[in-house]
Amino acid sequence: MAVSHHDALLFPGSFKLTTAAEDFSVVPPFEIRSGAEQRVPFVFNSPHSGRYYPDRFLAMARLDRNAIRRSEDCYVDELFGGAVALGAPMLAANFPRAYLDVNREPWELDPRMFAEPVPSFCNIRSARVAGGLGTVPKLVGEGLDIYSGRLPLAEAVQRIEAVYKPYHETLKRLLTRTHARFGYAVLIDCHSMPASIRVGDSGLRPDFIVGDRFGISATAALTETAIGLLIGMGYTVAHNKPYAGGFITEHYGRPARHLHALQIEVNRGLYMNERTFQKSAGFDALADDMARFSADLMAMPDHHFIDLPLAAE
Repeated sequence: MAVSHHDALLFPGSFKLTTAAEDFSVVPPFEIRSGAEQRVPFVFNSPHSGRYYPDRFLAMARLDRNAIRRSEDCYVDELFGGAVALGAPMLAANFPRAYLDVNREPWELDPRMFAEPVPSFCNIRSARVAGGLGTVPKLVGEGLDIYSGRLPLAEAVQRIEAVYKPYHETLKRLLTRTHARFGYAVLIDCHSMPASIRVGDSGLRPDFIVGDRFGISATAALTETAIGLLIGMGYTVAHNKPYAGGFITEHYGRPARHLHALQIEVNRGLYMNERTFQKSAGFDALADDMARFSADLMAMPDHHFIDLPLAAE
């Protein structure tokens, strides 16, 4: 069933939107891209490729329009966009990761960022908060502070209520509908990584990192197939290190319930200039490969996802 991006903005009983909603009064904070009918039990997600930077947000930030993009998973939604033509819906963020990170718990907040005390239920001690990369990030790539001073706590609350919660409600609904229709659902969470990433003592620069939370979020057959397909295309692939999957992979991956989640990290050096944020000559070829990869992955037989040994979660 096709889902309009307007569907992503309407939730009964939702928080009354204020300033955060005004940030996305022209461009919706996120959208569902889909064909006329969902033909496969796969859902693609691109939570960090948003590139609409609201003027109000830029006015709050101490960084210029280029520096603030250093955490952005540039063009990842386009790289994996071929999956939509193959019958899989894609949920894509328009809001930037520097504004809000939906690959975090809803309340991973750094109390040092805000003028008022954060609520007691916030997770203030996670490694991600310590690294400046909470739900409302303190830093962008290379450790640059986004803001020059403390924010009102209401700013974080509004972003979480107006954007974070509707985003996850939409993703959950897509997966629930997929599971109900096909008997299982597979989430492919799409990301990119800096070209400088190295793995292990060998200093390998992987083209891709496939993350399954160390075997917890997806059936081994899905992980093995994804890695095998990429290697077969001539790419170097790492597994779980240094990226095993974030909150989305961990939260939605429940193989015992026939819900599988896999994170795919693409090396930005394959398709863009990280200094200018421009696509490189390799972009189109990589996008073609990702369409072929998606098609082959989605052709996996159903029994790999349903006929699983019983295991405790």
